[in-house]
Amino acid sequence: MRSAYVCSAFSAAGTVLDLVLKNSIEALPDSAFPRTVPGTGEKVNLQKVHNSGFPMGTLSSRPELVRGFPLFVIALLSGRYYLLSWKKGRLAEKIGLAAVIGGGVSNVFDRCFRGFVVDYINVKAGPLEKIVFNLGDAMIGTGGFLIAGSELLRTAEQAFRKTEETGGDLG
Repeated sequence: MRSAYVCSAFSAAGTVLDLVLKNSIEALPDSAFPRTVPGTGEKVNLQKVHNSGFPMGTLSSRPELVRGFPLFVIALLSGRYYLLSWKKGRLAEKIGLAAVIGGGVSNVFDRCFRGFVVDYINVKAGPLEKIVFNLGDAMIGTGGFLIAGSELLRTAEQAFRKTEETGGDLG
């Protein structure tokens, strides 16, 4: 249960930090962008992009869906997180769920109160060059990988145990 408190604090901290960064970006004039983040060898830029849709502006013409669907997903994931918080272990999955929830809450807050999500990070490397994202998006992506990875490992471990129990016969 203690890990659930730590994961919840991590989630809340990520949400608050992302919202603070978004407010800081919004406070600057558009003419201040793009700007290079010092110490990154010009590989990371700050930009100000207003995204009224899902990633890459998808479904921006359907604002009710863009606001409502993430709320539904956050509610489902929060229920899963609550149920998982009472179990020992599965830390990667707990961290992943907390990250996805925190990032999702930050973006839903933007959609509900600004009408768009503020994206501000651009990484000049490979396929990321054309994408501008925010900390909430990074939390969602990282959390998704943690959830998927932990589920894959858990499934592989269960299959391995079943193989051992049946003497190598999975059928």
